[in-house]
Amino acid sequence: MECVMGVVGRDFAVVAADTSAVQSILVHKTDEDKVMVLDSHKLMGASGEPGDRVQFTEYIQKNLHLYQFRNTIPLSTAATANFTRGELATALRKNPYMVNVILGGYDKDAGASLYYIDYISTLHKIDKGAFGYGSYFCLSLMDKLYHPDMTVEEAVDLIDKCIKEIRLRLVVAPQNFVIKIVDKNGAREYARRDLVGDNASVDAATTVTA
Repeated sequence: MECVMGVVGRDFAVVAADTSAVQSILVHKTDEDKVMVLDSHKLMGASGEPGDRVQFTEYIQKNLHLYQFRNTIPLSTAATANFTRGELATALRKNPYMVNVILGGYDKDAGASLYYIDYISTLHKIDKGAFGYGSYFCLSLMDKLYHPDMTVEEAVDLIDKCIKEIRLRLVVAPQNFVIKIVDKNGAREYARRDLVGDNASVDAATTVTA
């Protein structure tokens, strides 16, 4: 029951994901970070088979580092999206990765951008998007509330509304989420929304039950 979502604002992108590691009917951990910081100005939120997700996101991250080491300049967000799409397309004909990706980044010349890449290597540049069962609730909220020049606070509030809806309406809903942001100052963790575990907040629990 994974959930990955992202939105682009005025000069930033936000990527959020649940932090549950689940197999069958068991929850193994609730602090699995599914939003990888690829480099100083890129984020990759991924969902799918745990082994494929970890291996593929690390593979992309290390290849970006290698490119920058060899050429002294980083790949742009668009180039990273196309490289990721190419690797998925190549693997599709050999040993497919069961991974869906929301890629967010910030470039000095192009600003913030967001890309949707699914496991059969479909690539689209988007303003808002989501993967997983949570997308059934998130996409309608995003269609209603999203606008292109959102502030950081408005974008995070939209993500919070999506998280609340997932917790309330999804029958086996993940309870903890991580929110990360990328802008001209770099990629970083913005907040966590925890209901279970050591970092669970009373305020978060109150919000959901209200």
